[in-house]
Amino acid sequence: MAKGKSFSCFACGTTFTKWSGKCETCGEWNTISEDAGLSTGPASKSLGQKRGLNIALTDLAAQETPPPRTASQLAELDRVLGGGLVPASAILVGGDPGIGKSTLLLQAAARFARASLKTIYISGEEASTQIRMRAQRLGLANTPVQLGSETNLRDILTTLEANMPQLAIIDSMQTMWADNVDSAPGSVSQVRAVAHELTSFAKRHGVSVILVGHVTKEGQLAGPRVVEHMVDTVLYFEGERGHQFRILRAVKNRFGPTDEIGVFEMTGSGLAEVTNPSALFLSERGMPSPGSVVFAGVEGTRPVLVEFQALVAPSPHSQPRRMVVGWDGGRLAMILAVLEARVGIPFAGLDVYLNVAGGMKINEPAADLAVAAALLSAREDTAMPQNTVVFGEISLSGALRPASQAENRLKEAQKLGFTAAIAPISGKLRGERGLTLTRPTDLAGFVREVFGAG
Repeated sequence: MAKGKSFSCFACGTTFTKWSGKCETCGEWNTISEDAGLSTGPASKSLGQKRGLNIALTDLAAQETPPPRTASQLAELDRVLGGGLVPASAILVGGDPGIGKSTLLLQAAARFARASLKTIYISGEEASTQIRMRAQRLGLANTPVQLGSETNLRDILTTLEANMPQLAIIDSMQTMWADNVDSAPGSVSQVRAVAHELTSFAKRHGVSVILVGHVTKEGQLAGPRVVEHMVDTVLYFEGERGHQFRILRAVKNRFGPTDEIGVFEMTGSGLAEVTNPSALFLSERGMPSPGSVVFAGVEGTRPVLVEFQALVAPSPHSQPRRMVVGWDGGRLAMILAVLEARVGIPFAGLDVYLNVAGGMKINEPAADLAVAAALLSAREDTAMPQNTVVFGEISLSGALRPASQAENRLKEAQKLGFTAAIAPISGKLRGERGLTLTRPTDLAGFVREVFGAG
């Protein structure tokens, strides 16, 4: 092989200095290809002796006005963006196929266009006729959004420069191709080139650009991770096809808080905003039943109450099953081990199933205690006390640690009519008024007090 060549895996984005049939990182076969036009040689060879320009430096005390924002009037979208759309920002939106990304962005494009932003929507996956049909179904046919259907990146950039919009939506990156890169659309080289050119265009011309990206089977954005570093904001559109709820989650945002969520409901006329997701997630919850526990969580700045559901049954297999939906399977194994080692409650020979109702995905450690309560409730076939929320982190020693933003969690529980809370909280809280608060210090004490065992 010639020196200076670079190869990368289009499945995981790992780069190599030589070609091989199998990627050592992700284990996939025949996914490594040459990156055309890229060199791994030292940068000094290409820079030469030419002097660069002197950079203007400022100190930390410099006062600058915050960037102006344009609200879309979709409150859930504006919340995730940090208050609205910032000029010259590059936003990457990823999600599973058919989850509703195009529907969400078409609704957002219509709202921004009504807010006097010149908006262009370019699709590489659908013809303009198909987009118009969707717009008619959503009741957006009369909005001033300009449509285009193209996959050639050079033609797209020329069109944007000629029309100079304030917002450009590109759906999707994996269908676009740059003619100066010798690889197929959707490859690592193509996705990297497309993202770089569109992000650079946004910064040079002050145009906000929203890019749609596909995700892998693991739920990560397809393509090299450098794409996420290029853009200003990375949003994931999540949800289960069997549920009508959709979650828009910010995992990176240079202009607002991360881990903020917006909640939508998929209806026949498009995505509808959910202003009180806690009430919606718990709307179908009936009388307390074994294995059902309400967790008071926080997503970004928003408190959200969701229901954990557990089922524990004797296993007919030599290796009991552990199935998790909406939570971390590794953390479930840890809690089962702590329950057995620190409390003396074994789950050997038992199948364990855990689910977060409504298609929500929970990532924070504060859900540990709620999961343990759901498992014990299902194992003992005993329902938790009525109108009770649970939250708290479990350590490997069996001790319970307080969760952050406890007051906001308790206030949200009170607002929805809950009268009791079980959480390892230290000190007095203003949100404690009106709630019967139980404050266990370790897991064994929690089991004794709630289930009379341990």
